[in-house]
Amino acid sequence: MSETLSLNAPDGEAFDAYLARPEQPARGGIVLVHEIWGLTDHIKTVADRFAGEGYVVIAPDILSHGGVEPALGQELFGLMNSADEAARTAGQPRMREALAASRAPEYAEWAVGALRAATDRLADEPGVDGRIATIGFCFGGTYAFLLTAADERIRAAAPFYGTAPDEARIARITAPILALYGGRDPALMDALPGVRTQMRDAGVDFTPVVYDDAAHAFFNDTGARYDPDAAADAWQRVTTFLQTTLGAA
Repeated sequence: MSETLSLNAPDGEAFDAYLARPEQPARGGIVLVHEIWGLTDHIKTVADRFAGEGYVVIAPDILSHGGVEPALGQELFGLMNSADEAARTAGQPRMREALAASRAPEYAEWAVGALRAATDRLADEPGVDGRIATIGFCFGGTYAFLLTAADERIRAAAPFYGTAPDEARIARITAPILALYGGRDPALMDALPGVRTQMRDAGVDFTPVVYDDAAHAFFNDTGARYDPDAAADAWQRVTTFLQTTLGAA
């Protein structure tokens, strides 16, 4: 069972969120944060999958605020995943222009506030009972880290190929983190040793999993870099992690 909600960020701006509920009594809730393409049908499908595992899932649209509404995000995704190299090259300036606003520091502050507002709404759902995790992909993986650092209600986080926050924010994380990466993702692989050290020094329960032969975005089964073996293993690890941290049904 799913519906689209209209929520308000702390500044009063309205934003949409997709809410998926399980058919059985809920075993907790998940704040699901989309990729850089926004709240696409793929992310709604992922929300439905987690609802099928027994969780209430809220997937907020935090990218429309930055100028990329879902229809535009889907169009850009198609361009950047095209088999035609010329189409991908031609799409890169459009991509940079569309995402410029989302790279501003004030955007991140707004987005974390919107995610906390979505957490507020999720916390009111029957069966959540304070058992809240966050999961995100790419851009959303980065914001899953940021939400975990900003909100002590988050009891578990599973960022997929996200950039970890700075050391000061890492020091505020109290939840266990299962972080999933593709080995063929050079920027994140270069950063991972430092992230491990900072997480260890801050006392964070941080478990990174690296799929050596997978690239960035390996979980997205609608994209060119989808890796079915890595995606299947990651799904199993994440669902087990949720059962361990939020409690089994």
